[in-house]
Amino acid sequence: MAKSVFYSFHYDRDKFRVNLVREIKSIAGGSEVTGQNWEEVRYKTDTAIQNWIDKEMNYKKAVIVLVGRQTAERPYVQYEIERAWSMKKPLLGVRIHGLASMRDGADSAGANPFEVAGLSGVPLFDPTATDWSGRIDTKATYNELARRLPVWAEQGVTKWP
Repeated sequence: MAKSVFYSFHYDRDKFRVNLVREIKSIAGGSEVTGQNWEEVRYKTDTAIQNWIDKEMNYKKAVIVLVGRQTAERPYVQYEIERAWSMKKPLLGVRIHGLASMRDGADSAGANPFEVAGLSGVPLFDPTATDWSGRIDTKATYNELARRLPVWAEQGVTKWP
């Protein structure tokens, strides 16, 4: 599927986890969404933000939603899901709450953003690994994600005509 993908995620809460995903480099996440270019866009009008999303997503082969604890609640993530679906881009999700964050370590799982968007059948993969005591093992989670992301990236689903 994806030589280049559009990553959809909750910037403020999950940017450190997303950077860990980008470090894997098994698939190309397209142009980097840095704090600087997001800051330039985030305070503009809804239309300007949606135009920016459309432009960034337009030439990507697929859309991967990186799902943290609050991702499903984010209006622009929901817009990105709906836009990917209408553009018939392969769409899938990967849970990232089990990756370490610079601030908080691992997090708890969030709601399924595809269910919130009213879509069924969109795969949501979870690499979260736990240790013998049931706590999330962030290193093992990262290793599992690195191992499986290239395979998962090929399993996005597309809207039928």
